Amino acid sequence: MRITVQRVKQASVSVNNEIVGAIENGLLLLVGFTHQDRLETVSTMIHKLTHLRIFNDKDGVMNESLLDQHLAVLSISQFTLYADTQKGHRPSYSEAAKPDQAKQLYDAFNQQLSQLVRVETGVFGADMHIEAHLDGPVTISLEKN
Repeated sequence: MRITVQRVKQASVSVNNEIVGAIENGLLLLVGFTHQDRLETVSTMIHKLTHLRIFNDKDGVMNESLLDQHLAVLSISQFTLYADTQKGHRPSYSEAAKPDQAKQLYDAFNQQLSQLVRVETGVFGADMHIEAHLDGPVTISLEKN
């Protein structure tokens, strides 16, 4: 499982020119799965993500987490996080989980995460357009095999 985490002032996702998810202050997550991922992987990554200290405390030091500041998440499924560009010029996505498995894990991820913070999402498998105002910018990659 891979997550690209971006701290944002605001972010939204649209499908067919209609906003389907939006947040103010929080994290934009690009979430991808591989064949080996299981529900245990999802739980581990949620713990890591929600406790990641990447928000400023009162002294301006990145010392607080998503949970500490009670912020929201915009979660976007992103199979291209598993692009393999080692050969040629066309990426291979053979390491990405098949759509059925990825959707099941993505839904579980969002459901479990929503028990801790407010979660907005895109539409799995849709052509989405994302707008974001990055904060910092702070961008971190998380991975669990």
